[in-house]
Amino acid sequence: MILLKTKEEIALIRDAALLLGKTLAEVGRHIHPGVTTAFLNQIGEQYIRDHGAIPLCKGYEGFPSAFCISVNDVVVHGIPGERFIKEGDNVSLDCVISLNGYVADSAYTFGVGEVSPEVSRLMKVTKEALYIGLDKCKAGNRVGDISHAIQMHCEKNGYSVVRELCGHGVGLKMHESPNVPNYGTPGTGPLLKEGMVIAVEPMVCMGSKNVKFSKSDGWTCSTKDGKPAAHFEHTVAITANGPDILTTFDFIENK
Repeated sequence: MILLKTKEEIALIRDAALLLGKTLAEVGRHIHPGVTTAFLNQIGEQYIRDHGAIPLCKGYEGFPSAFCISVNDVVVHGIPGERFIKEGDNVSLDCVISLNGYVADSAYTFGVGEVSPEVSRLMKVTKEALYIGLDKCKAGNRVGDISHAIQMHCEKNGYSVVRELCGHGVGLKMHESPNVPNYGTPGTGPLLKEGMVIAVEPMVCMGSKNVKFSKSDGWTCSTKDGKPAAHFEHTVAITANGPDILTTFDFIENK
């Protein structure tokens, strides 16, 4: 069942979304060569709790950390640990928080120092695909319109989109209906209605779309060919006036 939110509920989700944007920016300030992903997770979890929110990833189906931190060929769901960040890495931070019972979800991929032109372009196109998808988040459209727009932008630029994972409804829980794939056919899928809140999140591979999941931890999702991936995500409300993007990258990009 797709849960429609009231304007008052969307305002409360926005509060969570703004805090999440500040959280990603705070952790992002500490991303530099020589720090571990565990350190970044610690900084982020402390920031979330200090501001009265709850990191929902931690403990979700056994996931051990507040953040998914995914480096280079890890697409999503990287578990923070003793891995050291290096110059030229691309590092995705993905986090879900609950503030006053309302939930927001966002992700951002950071380049560490001087990244290669190829990785820089991958990140640029992935973020473009996010906003192209968000532009389709209008009442009367269908989920497939979002999915198709993301897929077409990525593929015309020579990239591939992951099939096994997707965006989703969000707001009262971390994962709600509907699923929002990053590939699909326009005019298909659930109808977008005023009051829906969804997380749109392109997960884009430089090479093949094929991924593998770690047998040791069951979470880490990496590209099979070892090539880099990128991931950007916003929480957005469907309104009568079009998409209302609730999360923000402004705290990251306007530093």
